[in-house]
Amino acid sequence: MKLIIGIDDTDNIESRGTGFRARQLGLLLKEHNYAELHSIARHQLLFDRRIPYTSHNSSASIVFNSLTNTQTIIDFCSDYLQRESAEGSDAGLCVAEFDNVPDSVIDWGSKAKRIILTLDDAHQLAEKEGIFLKGFKGLKIGVIGSLAAVGLRKNGNDGRLLWLENLRETQGIYTAKDLLNIMHIDRITDKDITVVPENIKIFFGDWSRPVLIDKQITLIVEEEKSDERFKWKCASKEYIKSISQ
Repeated sequence: MKLIIGIDDTDNIESRGTGFRARQLGLLLKEHNYAELHSIARHQLLFDRRIPYTSHNSSASIVFNSLTNTQTIIDFCSDYLQRESAEGSDAGLCVAEFDNVPDSVIDWGSKAKRIILTLDDAHQLAEKEGIFLKGFKGLKIGVIGSLAAVGLRKNGNDGRLLWLENLRETQGIYTAKDLLNIMHIDRITDKDITVVPENIKIFFGDWSRPVLIDKQITLIVEEEKSDERFKWKCASKEYIKSISQ
């Protein structure tokens, strides 16, 4: 069964961020043979001073094929957040079947990027749709962002990838075909989202982040004219951040 986990607000100003916790949790699920890990993504929510975020008000989603029953996954993630969420955090956890995420939750994710939402409304929506949602520590308002992360990941048009198989271990010059084989990337395109030929050479640097566009994990590249060894390189950190906020 394909599941999405959404987590949010697991940190304080001095601790590691929610993105780190999402990667750690995903890898622990994999190490315990609870999951075949697919991808982990960062989702930017509304950046507004009226919202009590820690630094950037971002949440994270983990997508995987479950190798055990859903309740075991929920219990494992709940124990993890209760144990690892920082003091002063307001952690939230959402767990849903990928194929059964309803339009109302997708809409919630979209709204979380534009307007201020409430904890009560998050719980009411999750209860109505039969989706697991729970807060840990503090005010537990991380449920708002964790539910949003599930909706945004299901929508498939938001966020940048924090984890893919071999994403952080890969660096150097590769053909597009090689990169597609090394990682679970769906396509490699230029900035106009035109797919590039498989035989072109691409420099894959130490900060290269695919993004989610049209439900596809997309690595965006740009032309490089100063190095004869390759004609393309992964789009800059600044550009990727600008299109994944």
